[in-house]
Amino acid sequence: MLTEVDRLLVATPDAAAAAAAWRTVLGAEEVYSGPAPALGAHRTVVRAGRSDVEFLQPDGTGAIADALSRRGRAHVWAAGAASPDPGAVAGTARAAGARVGSEGDRVHVELEIEGAPIRFVISPEAERAPAGRLDFLYEATVLAADQAGAVARIRDAFGLDESVFTTITSEMFGYTGVLTLFRAGQLHRFEVITPIDRDKTMGRYHAREGACFYMGFAEASDLLDIERRIPPGGVTIDRPEGRRIDQTPDQVWIHPPTLGGVMLGVSRPSMAWMWSGHPERVVPV
Repeated sequence: MLTEVDRLLVATPDAAAAAAAWRTVLGAEEVYSGPAPALGAHRTVVRAGRSDVEFLQPDGTGAIADALSRRGRAHVWAAGAASPDPGAVAGTARAAGARVGSEGDRVHVELEIEGAPIRFVISPEAERAPAGRLDFLYEATVLAADQAGAVARIRDAFGLDESVFTTITSEMFGYTGVLTLFRAGQLHRFEVITPIDRDKTMGRYHAREGACFYMGFAEASDLLDIERRIPPGGVTIDRPEGRRIDQTPDQVWIHPPTLGGVMLGVSRPSMAWMWSGHPERVVPV
């Protein structure tokens, strides 16, 4: 029922500054600005590739003000996915015990994972004119200590086929994870990861914040151009040994202060298949 990760929703005290950061680094373009009364916020939407990023700044009391008060900083508040039938998604999620609400033609789904609200927004499928230097988002990452439990909650809420899920382990960042792929042969998914090294950045983050969204991941055709636009110290770069500095890295992780509170990974085209079940699809540099 889900076809693609189509947006990230970010709670922020300063939507204008966050949107400006995405314009500078990623060439994102503002496509909407207006009230979000159901959330007690003003919504600023930028297009990044074929995906959207919504910056939600509180304009009074409400869910976004509460989230910022609780977390104390800008952060990914929810992940969005597209569906040909959001109403059917709502029914499945409700039957699985999720809290479900609506906002226009969109469905809000809230799962309780380890006592924390993990939120998703399901929108109708739509064609969006691409903008900027990204191609598309394909992943939103949830941190959870009980990996199997969190995966089961997401699987059941969205009616996903567990037979197409795949696992991932990173010694570099110190975690194990499951990619809850929406469809066989497609990259789009929610990722559930569990830190196994409490001394690394992810482990410290989870110890401080508990279950929550951690980051998003996108693909970009010209990753080298993006790398060159990131301020010094604002990125972690994966460039294999022996590859020239004027050749594309395999992936980068743009640090949250660079993008208004969002940790964003960006991979070169096809690279994500290395850890998504089809390494034979990776095109060599």
